[in-house]
Amino acid sequence: MKEVIIALITGFIVGLVFAGFKLPIPAPPAFAGVAGIIGIYLGFKVMAWAGPMFAEFFK
Repeated sequence: MKEVIIALITGFIVGLVFAGFKLPIPAPPAFAGVAGIIGIYLGFKVMAWAGPMFAEFFK
């Protein structure tokens, strides 16, 4: 949980800096982009969990 809070604070600070310099945001500007990133993360975690089961199944 500590990592999540640090990442959120760091992202907030980076967002402030980019807004202060009037630069485009360094992340997807729409919720769909954020949802895509979450989907990639969840897919990675599911494959890490289910991957060994697939390997045993296809032996």
